Parts: sequence; structure tokens; C-alpha cells
Amino acid sequence: MASFPPRVNEKEIVRSRTIGELLALAAPFDKKCGRENWTVAFAPDGSYFAWSQGYCTVKLVPWSQCLKNFLLHGTKNITNSSSLRLSRQNSDGAQKNKPREHIIDCGDIVWSLAFGSSVPEKQSRCVNIEWHRFRFGQDQLLLATGLSNGRIKIWDVYTGKLLLNLVDHTDVVRDLTFAPDGSLILVSASRDKTLRVWDLKDDGNMMKVLRAHQNWVYSCAFSPDSSMLCSVGASKAVVAAILV
Repeated sequence: MASFPPRVNEKEIVRSRTIGELLALAAPFDKKCGRENWTVAFAPDGSYFAWSQGYCTVKLVPWSQCLKNFLLHGTKNITNSSSLRLSRQNSDGAQKNKPREHIIDCGDIVWSLAFGSSVPEKQSRCVNIEWHRFRFGQDQLLLATGLSNGRIKIWDVYTGKLLLNLVDHTDVVRDLTFAPDGSLILVSASRDKTLRVWDLKDDGNMMKVLRAHQNWVYSCAFSPDSSMLCSVGASKAVVAAILV
């Protein structure tokens, strides 16, 4: 029988309540297919919340502003109200990492989301680091989106701009996870029966392919020290791998 760890107060969970509701806009979409919301994610520092709205789009919302609006206006659908729409600020210079709302068109159905933040002292494993197109600073925040066509797109959260397009998977990308050590190592789990390890500080180059699963891979997770990766797949398969 499942149970909560001692640090979790079950009585507090029972008393929990809905503080707000985020709904995707129906217009101008008139088709029923493709509007499923498959996945959600929080940024590691809690600054942003992202969810797939259906129709190949992801919405990025500054979470502190979203909570403030919930507290002011109750459980109304604040994201659809023009009077409450979050202000869009200039992304240049000192305004670069000010919270902004974005709607991202990913080009295909979004199955998985993951935020990653950079730690400058965690260097890339690539020797020729001076040739990198991207220099990630301490305040860098990225969003990875796993798509139905097997592609993974990497976005700058602050600007909403596409940075990288990773194309090696051949089927749906079911899950994504970043190493928690700030190295910007990304692992993807796919229906093509593989897990792939990507180094975003090396311009998104693929470091290795893990082929331990015989069927679809559903989910993956790092250990807290980023040294071990676990994954689950079809046929009740659970695989653990040490990343060196």
C-alpha cells in the first residue's frame, strides 16, 4: 500500500483547495483533434510555469504574477482576460530576464516539457569550447519541448526564441529531464525504444544513445547528484544507468 513520507502532512493535503484555473483559448481553433494538454512543468526556481495547450503550442507564464492575479481575482480564468494580460517588456539589455508571458508554436504535438538552468562553472565536456555558438550565463533558463515527430526543440524562456532543434529520435519523445547539477545535460525518452543524452553547452550535440529497453520508453529521471539515470518503459521494464 502506498503512503506519503513522514515529512508530508496528509491533513494539509486534504485541506488543499483550488486557487485558480488556466484555460487555453478555443479560438481560432475549430477542430477537436489536437487540443489535448499532455504535459506541464515548473522552472527549477519556480519563476515560470509551462503547459502544452494543444494545437502544437506551449504557454509560458511568469508564476509569481500568475499567483498574484489568482489571489486578486479568485479562480477566474485570468489567462483569457485582456484586462489582466501580463505586460510584455523589452527583452534587451537589463530587461532581458524580466518575467514575460509567451505562447510558443512548436510545429507538432507536444508530449513532454522540461526546464533547465545553467551553472557557469559546469563546463561542457567538449574540448573545443571556444567554438560554441551559445554561451550560457548564470541567469540562463531554457525550456525543452519533446514532439510527436521525434524532434526536441530548445527555447530561451526569457525571449521565447528557438535556440536548438535536436532531430535524432525517430518517434514520439515521451519524456525529458535535465541533470539537476546545472550542467545542461538533457536526457530524452522516446517511443523509438531509446534514451538519448544531449549536451546543450556543446550546442546540443548528442553524447550517447542508451538502448537497454526492448519497447517504448515512457519516462526518465536523474538521481539528485546527476550520476545515475533511471527509466521506465513498456512491459514493466525499469532500467538504471550510471552516466560517466
